[in-house]
Amino acid sequence: MASRYAHLHQSPAGAGDARPTAQQIVQDECLEGQWTDQVILITGCSSGLGVQTARALYTTGATLYLTARDLDKARLTLHDLMDSPRVHLLHLDLNSLASVRACAEEFKTRSSRLNILIANAGVMGCPEGRTADGFETQFGTNHLAHFLLFRLLRTVLLASSTPAFHSRVVILSSGSHRFGQVNFENLTWEGEYNTWMAYAQSKTANIWTANEIERRYGSQGLHAVSVHPGTIATDLLRHVPPEQMAVWTADKDLEKYWKTPEQGAATTVWAAVAKELEGRGGVYLDNCAVAEEWVPTESGWGPGYASWAFNPESEARLWATSLELLGLKDE
Repeated sequence: MASRYAHLHQSPAGAGDARPTAQQIVQDECLEGQWTDQVILITGCSSGLGVQTARALYTTGATLYLTARDLDKARLTLHDLMDSPRVHLLHLDLNSLASVRACAEEFKTRSSRLNILIANAGVMGCPEGRTADGFETQFGTNHLAHFLLFRLLRTVLLASSTPAFHSRVVILSSGSHRFGQVNFENLTWEGEYNTWMAYAQSKTANIWTANEIERRYGSQGLHAVSVHPGTIATDLLRHVPPEQMAVWTADKDLEKYWKTPEQGAATTVWAAVAKELEGRGGVYLDNCAVAEEWVPTESGWGPGYASWAFNPESEARLWATSLELLGLKDE
């Protein structure tokens, strides 16, 4: 069955065109003010997609826990939501596993329920570097930190699942996962660092994690999906070299795919609220729909997932490797 938004994505015309916004998704699902019993945690809410995701989901009536590395910046950006008793800020620096653990503990002292976890925060195009715990920056931030956060919150997610609404995990990936898989033989890319291959590794890892969560917990009422939000001009681009930005800006085929941040948050919000996704996971979403496999184009753009996006053996290997790197036991 085609997505209700398929026709709006057939001929994209650039940022601000007819493609839906996050708020439109909430309205189309008739959820304004209807979710007063739901609790949602969103990472990365001081700028970009996290802010737009939070603004849209706030209108559902849900209680929001919003994380940021810079809480002052988040308060400034989210100023119009800060007086609400339904909005809570949590400090989270994904560069540090200690910060992830502290954030999870603080959340659990403040809420016994969690219906939706949205792993939105991330970095892209970084120069070679390491997190506080010695992991390659993009893999450590985009994948391992969120993997640990999920592990620490999964019991709350499981306990919060009801027959009426199964708990959901929404992990933001990227169409850039199509550049490459996980380099299991050299996860840090030591001696062969390429920023875009390292980014692709982290984004493929995001997809594989969602698929493995679904495999492990779907039967218990906890489902996970991965999301490609689209091409959006946000603070995520801060590490992209000027010469690369110049190439993208001059690309006329890419130009039509750009979205506003409000449009970019639409697929994330659709993943969180869509009734048609109830009880379903282990899928990759783009353009407010369950995606199909990517058909390579001359320009390299367009929707769809890489052929390796669904690989149970690799997904299980990544899960085991991640546990080992974090010093955790499988359960």
